Amino acid sequence: MEDLHYQSLVDVAGAIRRRDVSPVEVTGALLDRIEALDGDLNSYITVTADIAMDQAKKAEAEIMSGRYRGPMHGIPIGIKDLCFTKGVKTTFGMRVLKDFVPNHDGTVAKRLNDAGAVMLGKLHLHEGAFGEHHRDLGNPLNPWNKDYWPGGSSSGSGVATAAGLCYASIGTDTGGSIRFPSHACGVTGVKVTWGRVSRYGAFPLAESLDTIGPMARSAADCAAMLGAFAGYDPNDPTSLTAPVPDYLAEIDGVFGARGMRIGVDMSYIGEGNDAETVALIEAAAEVFQSLGAELKPFRMPDVTAVANGQLAYCQVESATFHEDAYKAAPGDFGKLLGEAVAAGLVYDPVKYAGHQIDRDIFKGKLARTFLDVDAIIVPVFPGVGVRYDEFDSFMDNVSAFLRYTGPFNMAGTPTVTLPCGFSSLGLPVGFQLVGPHLSEAKLLRAAHAYQQATDWHLKRPPIPFNA
Repeated sequence: MEDLHYQSLVDVAGAIRRRDVSPVEVTGALLDRIEALDGDLNSYITVTADIAMDQAKKAEAEIMSGRYRGPMHGIPIGIKDLCFTKGVKTTFGMRVLKDFVPNHDGTVAKRLNDAGAVMLGKLHLHEGAFGEHHRDLGNPLNPWNKDYWPGGSSSGSGVATAAGLCYASIGTDTGGSIRFPSHACGVTGVKVTWGRVSRYGAFPLAESLDTIGPMARSAADCAAMLGAFAGYDPNDPTSLTAPVPDYLAEIDGVFGARGMRIGVDMSYIGEGNDAETVALIEAAAEVFQSLGAELKPFRMPDVTAVANGQLAYCQVESATFHEDAYKAAPGDFGKLLGEAVAAGLVYDPVKYAGHQIDRDIFKGKLARTFLDVDAIIVPVFPGVGVRYDEFDSFMDNVSAFLRYTGPFNMAGTPTVTLPCGFSSLGLPVGFQLVGPHLSEAKLLRAAHAYQQATDWHLKRPPIPFNA
């Protein structure tokens, strides 16, 4: 297969099932590409080449003997380095955990292993899944432009997926950590309904907001991956018992986006945003209209309070996890995570209770919105991109860039992020389709219909570059 590393997961799965290509051949090709490119891109913290080849050989033997497990069988993927992987260090992007090796797999890693996936390695992330990469680990580079932030906290997931260093990856999202890198790197990502995917065996940032989801180069590839690990887990009492659809089987639904009511609030889309992003999202909405969707004007519930509250949740809930380590060795923490934990340890409980009330009110108002529309279309980010050399000043106003992402963590609602064009800087621009709880199948089907009508998801970054 030509450009094997950039073929879609679904296409490679079909070729593996037909025995046109072997998992060993595919895995070897991607490991070679990682070796050639990731020294510059820095998307992996740990590459597990020996494990990957052993898993690929096992998958090949099973498939040759007629024991095909499904679309993830023999597919090389990357896993964000906060998901526990038995016998493989899991650092959480932190100095204090740099040598931590779990004695068991987390549920997501286990289910992917059970589905026959091949683990290429553990992917880079912001320290503690919060604000910045720890100085000891360096910065992953955006494959579209090395001077620009590739999004975070699932930065390595976005970079590796966009650069053809895996077919798909695991990300997590507490305030935008799947959506920011999907937007910045030009890939597709799913922030699932809170509880749709088990969080057992994953380091937490803020447990009442944390979600785990797939990142890939198309909605169909995300559907294949999500189907392998979504669903109830007795090890996670917050996981939902609702049945898991066959996301991949449903993605080619006969109606696609036809008849879907998509809410559009141009005041919300445009407020504080740049003209290029607004124009690209308007154009994306028009594509849905051409596919038979109905564009319905609506009024987005005010997000100011919940965007501010989302940061408070991260501070307080991360402090509950990091308290002992932070008090023992505060100097081992980077600036932003250290400041967040310190703030969480002394947060005003009355003010925090107010954030809880604001959250409940917003959840109710947003749920009411979804009685009138099936999904809403919104930006990911207020602006095109952030230069690494401007990142510190950018982080001074965290709540501003959370206005399009954080509210949907606070509400627990799912979103699919996908690319819709490029800025004049040559950077990808993405948008979100947001739906009511457990609407992932419908959102993926609409995203797939959009990607059948456009080719933004097929664009590839100009790598290798001189890093």
